[in-house]
Amino acid sequence: MAEQPQPHEEGGSSPKHESLMEKFADKLHVGGGKGDSSSSSDSDNDERPRPSAPPAPPADEVKQPSSDSAATAAAEAKVKVFRLFGREQPIHKALGGGKPADVFLWRNRNISAGVLGGATSIWILFELLGYHLLTFVCHGLIFSLGVLFLWSNASSFIHKAPPKIPEVIIPEDLVVNIALSTRYEINRAFANLRQIALGRDIKKFLMVIAGFWLLSVLGSCCNFLSLVYIVFVVLHTVPVLYEKYEDQIDSYGEKGWIEIKKQYAVFDEKVLSKVPRGPAKDKKH
Repeated sequence: MAEQPQPHEEGGSSPKHESLMEKFADKLHVGGGKGDSSSSSDSDNDERPRPSAPPAPPADEVKQPSSDSAATAAAEAKVKVFRLFGREQPIHKALGGGKPADVFLWRNRNISAGVLGGATSIWILFELLGYHLLTFVCHGLIFSLGVLFLWSNASSFIHKAPPKIPEVIIPEDLVVNIALSTRYEINRAFANLRQIALGRDIKKFLMVIAGFWLLSVLGSCCNFLSLVYIVFVVLHTVPVLYEKYEDQIDSYGEKGWIEIKKQYAVFDEKVLSKVPRGPAKDKKH
């Protein structure tokens, strides 16, 4: 029998192998194309000029909120709020500020209590016990000088240092400033009294007359020392209470002031308008 030729294994497998390799190469080519296209698109996107952000305005041109509106609102709020005696400052500044205002408003309770206690002791000593001022001053000086004199002479016997008595000198500037301030206030009081006596301001005239009448009533009830002590106690109690209950007191004060203005308008229409007034002030040319 003649041997039939068998198909060559390599020849038969090679076309299949080539077809598989071609398909695999086609797939790689397709994937590579996509990768190249994506990378090229990325590079194109990177190379495109991006829109720049708008430049920031300079610091000088930045609009700041104007303080005029805030100041106007604050001024309107101040006008709407009623304060006793037309007060526009805090009660601390209205009392002059500094240490006296701190004492009156009890910023330091120990100092305020000590001052009020000292004033009460002096009032009890002179008013209730009947001690006189000149006698008190003389007795105090006698006691102080006697103690210092004995201490100075006995210091060598008791082996202790003599007392250090400070040298007291009143500065000239202080005395001059006090004298000038007193002179200014007295002249201003005389000028106001003169204007009131000329009959140019009936409202001020009635207020001054009422004040003097109230002082005369208080003077008939107590002596000068008691009156000073009463004023001192009022200064140590009324301001701190007013500061604590300021809003409530101002609301009641506003209602009372409106009623007083109504009554004064009626009184002015019926009485004051019929009173002849003094000559007007001379105009300065």
